[in-house]
Amino acid sequence: MRQKVVFVDFETRSNYDLKKGGAYNYSLDASTQVLCMAYAFDDEDVRLWLPGEPLPDFTGCQIRAHNAAFERLVFWYVLEQDYPLEQFYCTAAQARANCLPGSLEDVGRAVSSSMRKDHRGNELVRKCCCPPFNTELLPELYEYCLQDVRAMRAISKSMRDLSAEELADYHVNERINDAGLLIDVELCKSAAQYAAQEVQDIEADIRGMTDGAITSVRSPRLREWVWNRVGEQARKLMITHKDGEEKRSLDKNARAALINFAEENPDEVPSLVADVVRSADDMFSSSVSKFTRMAELADEEDHRLRGAFIFAGGSATGRNSSTGAQLQNMSRMCAEDPEAVRRALVRGHEVVPKFGKRVTDVLKGMLRPSIMAPKGKVLISLDWSGIEARVTPWITGDPRAETTLDVFRQGKDIYISTAAAMFNKAEADVTKADRMLGKVAVLACGFGGSIGAFASMGRIYGVALPEAEAKRMVNLWRRSNPWAQPFWSALDEAARRAIRNPERQFAVGKVVYMKQGYHLWYSLPSGRVLCYPFVRFEDDGQISYLKAAWKPAQGDKEWPRARLWAGIQAENLVQATANCLLRHAMRQMDSEGMKIIGSVHDEIIVECNKDVAEKTKARMIEIMTCAPEWALGLPLDVEGDSMDRFSK
Repeated sequence: MRQKVVFVDFETRSNYDLKKGGAYNYSLDASTQVLCMAYAFDDEDVRLWLPGEPLPDFTGCQIRAHNAAFERLVFWYVLEQDYPLEQFYCTAAQARANCLPGSLEDVGRAVSSSMRKDHRGNELVRKCCCPPFNTELLPELYEYCLQDVRAMRAISKSMRDLSAEELADYHVNERINDAGLLIDVELCKSAAQYAAQEVQDIEADIRGMTDGAITSVRSPRLREWVWNRVGEQARKLMITHKDGEEKRSLDKNARAALINFAEENPDEVPSLVADVVRSADDMFSSSVSKFTRMAELADEEDHRLRGAFIFAGGSATGRNSSTGAQLQNMSRMCAEDPEAVRRALVRGHEVVPKFGKRVTDVLKGMLRPSIMAPKGKVLISLDWSGIEARVTPWITGDPRAETTLDVFRQGKDIYISTAAAMFNKAEADVTKADRMLGKVAVLACGFGGSIGAFASMGRIYGVALPEAEAKRMVNLWRRSNPWAQPFWSALDEAARRAIRNPERQFAVGKVVYMKQGYHLWYSLPSGRVLCYPFVRFEDDGQISYLKAAWKPAQGDKEWPRARLWAGIQAENLVQATANCLLRHAMRQMDSEGMKIIGSVHDEIIVECNKDVAEKTKARMIEIMTCAPEWALGLPLDVEGDSMDRFSK
């Protein structure tokens, strides 16, 4: 029998700042009240409930809401209705699983002009739900709430439903959010003070070094200031290629490359310029916002940060993203002795040069350790080793890729093996420099990357080659991996054939394409489906699709579109398949009662008692290295350990 569905939306008010403290703290605050609830069973009319009226009974229904965690927490902590987590279904997660924008306003605009969210709502919420409260506008707020349910229902019904497995994965993610990560709040507050002072000092230094020409490192003028003062070879390190266009950049990769290059080439990068670039890098690396947000979002009583992970936040792959403290982009740099650094920070002692050359480096190394295990417990953090380098050849289904996969099966170093194949050497003869070139090639070339990708990846690892030499490296990698280029070509061909022949399936390696409706769908080896929404051929014969991660400019009538090419297809399906492995493992761990408190990219973090740490770690390794049935033949390995504070 089909489960009855109810679509729900709350409007609430509180003295607590929702944006600052997050939904968990907001829902638990004594001042938080429900102003109204709009709801609709299946296709019935939308109704309004007001406080004082009998609450509708949703027992046994599937409760659908947009960003459903908020509605769930209001039910639990404000209205004290204990509907189980498994009753809730998030239509924002549904949108992201269909590779569409997650916000109700954005997905409505992307899907159809007739499904747009009421823009007046932002003003009404600000005036009615935040102090000082305007009660005269409540009737308008009620109508806005009713309209939100109408829009949410129309949008949800226009999309593919979450599969049973996707819904189970969403519930696992919400249990992770409910568990939360224990934050060392005292450390975060102390570190934030150091970081704030460091930012002020850096800004003053840059103004002084540039004679006031640069007052903000975020200004495009800084890029031009550096460009005009470096040599021809240094300028090449600032060149990036995007969509076939050459652009100047001073992003983190370019900054790292210039800093490394300056050490041995002062004629190309004068010391003053190097100091400015280094200071700008410090500024952009400042950890003040992360430390501050972790302290703000931590529960006042138990210091747990909850609600940090957004299910399927990476809409192109289904990978989780992060909100609030943005844990997904937290630096992997960790202090060698975090306890000693912590003592110095909370006591206000000098931390440079004892714990690092720069304050920013010291603080960066304490971001992960600010997440800790409770007394008597440990954190176990395990990460798949080289997962993308393993999935890429495996997913092609090409027999020639078995040579690459055998490197992993035999436990060899993929970078040494790649360098040996590229340079026609015995593995024993591969030098450290050769291995580095092999590493850059593996990381840069697997998704169709060419000279620009090799140069960009090289910057990260301090490898700067002339264009002709970079091209040679790319060609050497492609020749030593004969499965790669045919796979990319086949992906492009399959996409084109599928678009021209709707409802027909076209297989490429372990992936299947099919155009249905407006979207180009592809089925992953696990059976999970993703799509390129609203796909079409452009006048020049190229394929374009709606890019969920982009935002339309003011006045644009159409959502921004991106060009679909084989490299992005390969990248998306490899990363999505890696995410399928993560979901599969977390489902197993969750079903066995393990307390998962986070997942960062391909890393799983479990909290457990110290006396069962070794047993838990062994079981986690067993789960993560045992390929599911759909991934037979894929060699898997993990790395990581148990720890008192989160580290890498």
